[in-house]
Amino acid sequence: MADRPRDLAERMARRRKMAGKPGQAAGDGYLRETFTLPRAAARERAQAFFARYPKAGYMSAVETWRELPGGDIEFTMRRLPSAD
Repeated sequence: MADRPRDLAERMARRRKMAGKPGQAAGDGYLRETFTLPRAAARERAQAFFARYPKAGYMSAVETWRELPGGDIEFTMRRLPSAD
């Protein structure tokens, strides 16, 4: 039986509810982790992240980053939950 418009709307609403939970996909399938570290530690963490989740298999990326007033770096890494 084909999905009804109401079924589609309910599925989309469930996805939106998950978007606000830490570590959950924001409706686009990616998992995100946010870190706040000193510059050198932030660089090491990003390198370790890419070593564990290579760009080619997980589409890993630094999604956002900013320098905080104290000199720390806040950044969000994203990746797909699994590789094909």
